[in-house]
Amino acid sequence: MKIAVYNCREDELEFFDKFSKQYNVETVRISADPDIETTSLAKGCECISITSDRMITKELLAAYKTYGVKYISSRTVGMDHIDAEYAGKIGIKVGNINYSTDGVADQAIMLMLMVIRKVKHIMIRYLGQDYTLAKSRGYDLGDMTVGIIGTGNIGTTVAKHLSGFGCKVLACGMKKRDEIMNIVEYVDIDTLLTKSDIITLHIPATKENYHFIDQKAIGKMKPGVFVINTARGALIDSTALIEALECGKVGGAGLDVIEGDREIYYLDHKHEVIGHREMAILNAMPNVILMPHTAFFTEHAVSDMVENSIKNCCEFFSKCQE
Repeated sequence: MKIAVYNCREDELEFFDKFSKQYNVETVRISADPDIETTSLAKGCECISITSDRMITKELLAAYKTYGVKYISSRTVGMDHIDAEYAGKIGIKVGNINYSTDGVADQAIMLMLMVIRKVKHIMIRYLGQDYTLAKSRGYDLGDMTVGIIGTGNIGTTVAKHLSGFGCKVLACGMKKRDEIMNIVEYVDIDTLLTKSDIITLHIPATKENYHFIDQKAIGKMKPGVFVINTARGALIDSTALIEALECGKVGGAGLDVIEGDREIYYLDHKHEVIGHREMAILNAMPNVILMPHTAFFTEHAVSDMVENSIKNCCEFFSKCQE
């Protein structure tokens, strides 16, 4: 079997070498994005492996169909970057993968700690040789109530990791997870919004979840609440968040993602005008930490992403042979 691998990064090469041999597949490594010009590079490949860097549109899907692609494996948990409905209509199957959840969970908690301890504010002052304590007093995580929105694999891991901090943990999810019932208190979304000191998002970017945190949701939150997002940027209305930060309703935010980041992150834009006003405003705030969608980026997770993408392709191909 032959797999065309798009957006193949240098850090993934060792894992593609390892798992291509292990699963006896041929991988065509393509550093470029999947676009209409590069679709021809998948000619002769039954499967393609992609990331979430670019949208897989109807036009691209139709082109891949003409080149014989039958299966698209995304090296991501989320699949909002693929027009899966159209893919199904033209006979292309799509799949996602799971990977170690520790990296994202750890980064979510790291962002919590950084914003409640005012790390950005302190570091900016430190670089300017201002070592005073003025306005740098933070909070103990153990004294706070953390609200986890979404208790899938990552949200569940966040809850488990938080258990060692002594904080109260509220949760709201599609299904209650038995393994964290002794750690969290499951509540409805309104209760979570009104009772939490920190709110962390771990839900997919579906049409129903678009701007899940908007002006109305923020209005229900505690004054001074901290908002953490390591999921998808479209879950938060950036304009509403900025307004809430400016008036003090939101006390700080830790964002690994932001709406409109797909064309920006993972590229070198130094000396360029990016043209993302919300990002510029948020980045200028001393109580907001922005990171370029790196929560997943650990050695363990990248290995899992490559291996499971290849495994998905193998399983699909095997079923086709039955």
